[in-house]
Amino acid sequence: MIKTDICDLLRIEYPVFQGGMAWVANASLATAVSEAGGLGIIAAMNSNGEQLRAEIKKAKEMTDKPFGVNVMLMSPYADEVSAVIAEEKIPVVTTGAGNPSKYIPLWKESGAKIIPVVPSTALARMVEKRGADAVIAEGGESGGHVGDLTTMALVPQVCDAVKIPVIAAGGIADGRGIAAAFMLGAVGVQMGTRFLVAKECTIHQNYKDKVLAAKDIDTIVTGKRLGHPVRCLKNNLSRSMFEKEYDSSVSNEELENMGVGALRRAAIDGDTSNSTLMAGQIAAMVTKEQTCKEIITEIMQEAETILKGASKWVK
Repeated sequence: MIKTDICDLLRIEYPVFQGGMAWVANASLATAVSEAGGLGIIAAMNSNGEQLRAEIKKAKEMTDKPFGVNVMLMSPYADEVSAVIAEEKIPVVTTGAGNPSKYIPLWKESGAKIIPVVPSTALARMVEKRGADAVIAEGGESGGHVGDLTTMALVPQVCDAVKIPVIAAGGIADGRGIAAAFMLGAVGVQMGTRFLVAKECTIHQNYKDKVLAAKDIDTIVTGKRLGHPVRCLKNNLSRSMFEKEYDSSVSNEELENMGVGALRRAAIDGDTSNSTLMAGQIAAMVTKEQTCKEIITEIMQEAETILKGASKWVK
């Protein structure tokens, strides 16, 4: 069985994280991943402190395994949710969309392991100096908010830049991706898109069906003009936003307003046309609904087989 330092650090069976996806990563999905031996993560997204606390309490009732919370640092409630995370003694905190340095002392004091998502070596070094326990190096192949560097280029550079463990993310959906991540120097992986079609994932079936039907060229990145690009599946809204980014008669405010509530319309309402269907470039590799246990067991077995056979290439 594949076991790495991150398993010992977080007390998990497999070095597999589930991404903290807004409107997707709730107590149901997070606890199913944790029960399956990975690290389930609840997305704080734009929840206020008490909304997050309620979701954490649900998770605690559903599992006694470690799980984490992802903090979107751009949220107006970041201060509130950070305090709740400390009060609830959450064992693992991941962060995205910013620099978490101001919250690290509070979380460290509560006993949490802090693992920021980083799109560059500069941020990786910075959070390491501030006390991060590991980092998630996420390439632009991923769904949701993306950076410029690909996973293949980013992960080894981050591994070289820091001494703390590195988790690879972006474009990973099977054992081949896990094996590749280990070869690049990572000690674990984070997956989001693969878990969209987990049976325990509570997003609308219409959203799942669009992921299952996706082809390799079916994602698009919008929002570059606004400074926070997002990768999602192509539909009426994403195509329209992409076109209007290059239209000088359309203001930034108009572009921002087009995306308001769009992910919720996909995940909760099942609208697949006028919505944001966040998914990564590996959506086409996701071909069936499975339980979280089936997903994790399958990909880890495949990764182990590949890594054991890697020596066949050396003469």
